[in-house]
Amino acid sequence: MSWTRQQSTVCSLLVLSLAASLPVFAQQAPPQATTPANTPQNAAQPAQQLPTDTIRPNYVLGTNDQVLIRAPEAEEIDNRPFRIDADGNVNLPLVGKIHAAGMSVQEMEADLVKRLREYIREPQVFVQVVQYRSEPVFFVGLFVRPGFYPLQGNRTLIEMLALVGGLLPNADRHIKITRRQEYGPIPLPDAVVDSQKKVSTVEISMGNLRQNLSPAENILLQPFDEISVGRSELVYVNGEVGKIGGIELGERDSISVLQALTQAGGFSKDANRGKIRILRPILGTNQRAEIDVDVSDLFKGEGIDEPLLPGDLVYVPRSFVRQFWTTFLADAIPLLPYILINLR
Repeated sequence: MSWTRQQSTVCSLLVLSLAASLPVFAQQAPPQATTPANTPQNAAQPAQQLPTDTIRPNYVLGTNDQVLIRAPEAEEIDNRPFRIDADGNVNLPLVGKIHAAGMSVQEMEADLVKRLREYIREPQVFVQVVQYRSEPVFFVGLFVRPGFYPLQGNRTLIEMLALVGGLLPNADRHIKITRRQEYGPIPLPDAVVDSQKKVSTVEISMGNLRQNLSPAENILLQPFDEISVGRSELVYVNGEVGKIGGIELGERDSISVLQALTQAGGFSKDANRGKIRILRPILGTNQRAEIDVDVSDLFKGEGIDEPLLPGDLVYVPRSFVRQFWTTFLADAIPLLPYILINLR
C-alpha cells in the first residue's frame, strides 16, 4: 500500500512539473522570428533612396540660407526646413545649436550624423538647400577652387574668376558659359540659344579676356550661370622621337609640325628623317585621314609646315636602312681586331 501511494505521489509531481513548463514552451517564439530589443521596427531608408540634392555637397552655407533636413530616424528634425540666423547658427530640436555658416552641405551632414549617434545607432542625414541667401553661380571643371559661389550684387566674369583662383595649368584656355533661358540670352554675338534645353551658351577665350581684347566678353553673371572648363586640347606625337606623348595647345588653335617635333625632343637615332605622317580625326567617325609631310623640305626652309589641329597624331616612322647600318656597325666594330688578325 505504501509503495502504491509512493508511485502515485511521484506521478503527480511529474504531471505538475509538465503542466508548469507548458506555458513556457507556448510563449517561446520561433528562432527566426526573434527580434532584438534594440532593433527598430521600421528600418531606415537606404541612403540611395533619399532625394537627389539640388545643390552639390561643396556649397558653402551662410546666413539666411534655408536648409531642409531629412533624417528618417529622427522625427524631431526630419523633413523640416531650418534657416541659418544672422550669427550663422541654426537651432535644431534634439541636437541643439550648430554653427552652420562656413560649413559645406557635406560637412553639415557629417556633423549631424555625429550628434545623432548619441540617440540613434546608424543615423542617416540628408541636407538640401531650399533657399539661398543669394542665388549661386557654378564653376565646374579645372578651376583652382571649383564649386558654387553666391552671386552677391553685380559681379563680372573676371571678378568671379579671381574669386575661384583662375584656371589650373592643364586647363583649356577657352571657358564655356551656360545661362538659363529665364535670365535672357547671353549678350554676345557668338552665343548659341538652345530652345529645347532652354539655355544659351558661349565660349570665351581666356587670352582675349585677360588682354581685354574684347571688353564685352567680361559679362555680368546671372543667377545659376554655369562656367565650365575642360582639359587643354592635345596634339599627340608617336614613333621615333625623343619623348612620346601629348602636347597641350593651351591658348593656341594649332601648332606646326616643326614645333611639335621640337617639343617632343626631336628625332631618335633610328628615325626616318624624310617623310612623317599626320593622322587626323574625321569628324563624326572613328577613322583618321592620313597626311604625309616631307620634313626634310621643312628643315631646308621649303614646303608647307602643316598646322596640327586638336586630336592630331604625328607619327614618325623608323628608317630600316639607318637601323640596319646602326646594328651592323654595332656588331662589326667589336669583331674588327679579330678580322684584321686573320687577314695577316
